[in-house]
Amino acid sequence: MRKSNITIYSTLALVALLAACRMGKDYQRSDLSLPAQFANTTAPSDSSVADMEWRKFFSDPTLQGLIAHALQNSFDVQLAVKRVDEARAYANQAKVNWAPTIQAQINVSSSFPSENSLNGISLKSFLGKSHIEDYTLGAGLTWEIDIWGKLRRQREAASAIYLQSYEASRAVQTAVVANIASSYFNLLMLDAQLAIARRNVNLGDSIVRIIKLQKDAGQVTELAVQQATAQQQTAALLVPQLEQQIAIQENTIRILSGDAPGTIARTTQLNNFKVWDNLPTGIPAAMVSRRPDVRTNEMALVAANARVGIAEASMYPTISITANGGINAYQFSKWFNIPASLFATGAAGLTQPIFQRRALKTQFEVAKIQREQAAITFRQSAISAIGEVANALVSLDKLKGQHQISNDQVTTLRGAIGNAELLFKSGMADYLEVITAQGNLLQAELNLATVERDQLSAMVELYRALGGGWK
Repeated sequence: MRKSNITIYSTLALVALLAACRMGKDYQRSDLSLPAQFANTTAPSDSSVADMEWRKFFSDPTLQGLIAHALQNSFDVQLAVKRVDEARAYANQAKVNWAPTIQAQINVSSSFPSENSLNGISLKSFLGKSHIEDYTLGAGLTWEIDIWGKLRRQREAASAIYLQSYEASRAVQTAVVANIASSYFNLLMLDAQLAIARRNVNLGDSIVRIIKLQKDAGQVTELAVQQATAQQQTAALLVPQLEQQIAIQENTIRILSGDAPGTIARTTQLNNFKVWDNLPTGIPAAMVSRRPDVRTNEMALVAANARVGIAEASMYPTISITANGGINAYQFSKWFNIPASLFATGAAGLTQPIFQRRALKTQFEVAKIQREQAAITFRQSAISAIGEVANALVSLDKLKGQHQISNDQVTTLRGAIGNAELLFKSGMADYLEVITAQGNLLQAELNLATVERDQLSAMVELYRALGGGWK
């Protein structure tokens, strides 16, 4: 009895020891050699604007409504959610891959051997029958013992793939928020430029009337009237062009939101929005852990690392246990005659791959190469993300100066066109100076609206680049 117990305990200890073996290495993030702080920042800070919920970052009610509607109805978001559901289903399956597989079956057969065959003669002699029936109701069990951690690595890979799809869905949400906000600001810029164009058309009317009066008085020629009219037509041409762009931009926003093309109701103007001052960026290492698309690539690396363990474990022996049992009888009347009809079989086997035409070794080598590729992609995405933040910070900084210059230029040119009109009426300036002043003002006002839009877009880009927008 003692020898038997020692054998059992030794076997259990051996199985436990082997079960503790796990092929491959657990994932640990390698050093990405990230800078301590982002460029163009005075000092590293733990706080980041990316931690702010998008509803607080974008306070305009109309924009909030557009973003909320898009997050609810966007086809991109819906597809991302379905991909998460798909990955979750596989992850749930992988959670129980350690359990045995059990199958039940029921078989009924009847055979009629030849009466001149050995089976037919034996059947006639022993059973007095010309045919034989067989009734079986049974269940079978197959269980693979996870000695080398292959099944655990499979669960790890499935979990990483699920998290990858989850992070990818958050990246889609971030992109939707940023795209809707940028498109909305672009729409408001077009509204502002359309108002500028219409205002310049009306201004052109006044200038044309003044020059016509001067022509009637013999002070200028028909050429002056023609050039003034051409200048007015330049502004007038912008009106249908901008109306076209506005309609296209409205359709773009609605399509991004999963709706049919149509108009976008809005009551605010571009100059009502102000760019946030001193937006906190946090530190690069925190951004890498927060930004969804970078996290997606990291989860892909985790899955690739787990697949290396799976491929390595596939090269080692597999221990499996099989068992079958049920009831069996050659006559239906005796089928459920228990316990006489009961049967059971059991077996344990060890399978060691020997020669697989190098398939297993190749799978292992390829898995390691794919892990290296995933690691490169992860590092590349992290560095690219830091670059995007740096670019957004540069844009915000330089656009602030551009906005001040553009605003001053508009102020100067508005004064210049008033002076040009007064000087022209008093005969101290010619019509070309008036027309030039009008054209310069038109272009300056259009440029100012563009710079204001660019500032808001740069703010949105920084928010997105830092990983905000999915909360």
